[in-house]
Amino acid sequence: MKNWITHPKVEGKASRQAHCDLPEGTFERELGKEGFFGPATHMYHSRVPTGWTDFEGPLRPRAFDTTKIEIHSTSPWDASELMHNAHARIRSWTCSGSMDALARNSDGDELLFIHEGQGDLFCDYGHLPFRDGDYIMLPRGTMWRIESRQPVKLLLIEATNSSYQLPDKGLVGPHAIFDPAMLDTPAINDRFRAQQGDDPWRVVVKRGNQLSTISYPFNPLDAVGWKGDLMPVKINWRDIRPLMSHRYHLPPSAHTTFVANRFVVCTFVPRPFESDPDALKVPFFHNNDDYDELIFYHAGNFFSRDNIHPGMMTLHPCGFTHGPHPKALTNAFKPKAEATEEVAVMIDTRDALEVTGTAEQVEWAEYVDSWKG
Repeated sequence: MKNWITHPKVEGKASRQAHCDLPEGTFERELGKEGFFGPATHMYHSRVPTGWTDFEGPLRPRAFDTTKIEIHSTSPWDASELMHNAHARIRSWTCSGSMDALARNSDGDELLFIHEGQGDLFCDYGHLPFRDGDYIMLPRGTMWRIESRQPVKLLLIEATNSSYQLPDKGLVGPHAIFDPAMLDTPAINDRFRAQQGDDPWRVVVKRGNQLSTISYPFNPLDAVGWKGDLMPVKINWRDIRPLMSHRYHLPPSAHTTFVANRFVVCTFVPRPFESDPDALKVPFFHNNDDYDELIFYHAGNFFSRDNIHPGMMTLHPCGFTHGPHPKALTNAFKPKAEATEEVAVMIDTRDALEVTGTAEQVEWAEYVDSWKG
C-alpha cells in the first residue's frame, strides 16, 4: 500500500472541481502521480502553461512520420524499431504480402495494431481474419503468419518479458468500454485446415533480440483442436464504447485498453464533446511526471494537435507540461463540432523510451514550435 503524503487543500483563486468552472481568465494545469491514478494538484495560471519561446535539450516534445519509412518486408523481424525500453519495444512494419515463414516472439507478448490493410492471420490456434483498426494480441511463443494480397501496415508493440492483461474497470464493471465477449479468437476452420500440408516451412524465432531459424518438412500449424484460457484475441477500435461524462473531461487513463508490465495501451475513439458549458472540452494541461506518453495517430481529425496526419507519432517525455495546441484552445469551452473524430493509440511507459536512429530519420523537428501561437 502506498502511503502518499497528502493533505487536500484549496489555495487562492481555484476551482473546487477539476476540469470544470475554471476561474475567469485562467488555464488549468494538472500535476499528478501514477498516470492520473494517484494524488494530484491543479494549478490555475493566468498564462498558457505551454507558452514557451524556446525549448532545448532531450526533453523536448517530438514527432515522427512513419509514412516516410519505405522498408517493406514479409518478415516482422525486418520491422523498423522506433523506440524501446527494458519493458516495451515499438516497431513500424509494412508487410509487403503473404509471409513466407512463420514468426515466433519468445521475448514477450506481441500486440499488432492494423493501421492499413486486411488479410488473414494463421497461428497455432487457428485462423483469424483481420482488417484496419484491429488489435491482435499474440501470447509469447505463438507461431503465426499473415496472408494478404496487398501490403498491410502495422504498429507492433512488444511487452518484453511481460503479458498483456485487461484493465481493472472498477466502478463501471467488467462489461464497460468493451465486453470481454467481444474479443474474437482464432478458429480451427476450413481455411485453417486448407493451409496445412507437407510443404516445408521455416519458423524464425526471436529470443534475446536475436533470431534463430527452425525448419520443418511440414507446416507446424497443424493443430486439430485446443482447450484452455491462453489464446490470441482480437478487438477493433470500432467495437470500443468509450467512457464519457457530459459534465467532466475524463483523463486518458479512462481509455485504457491493455495493461502490461510498466506500461499501458489506451485507445482514443470518436466521442461526443462534454455538453456542460463550464466543463473543459479539450485535454487539460498536465505534467504526468511518472510516464512517457507516445501517441500513434491512426485516423480522423486530431483536434488537439496541429499539422498531424494519420501514421504520425508524438512523444512527450515525462518532466514538462504539455497539452492542447493554441488552435485547440479556442474549442476549450465552445467546440465547433459536436464530437471528436480522432482514432489514436496511446502507449504510456513508466520507463523512459529510447528513440532509435530510424525514428530520428523521419522526425519532424519543428513539432516543439507548434505550441507557439
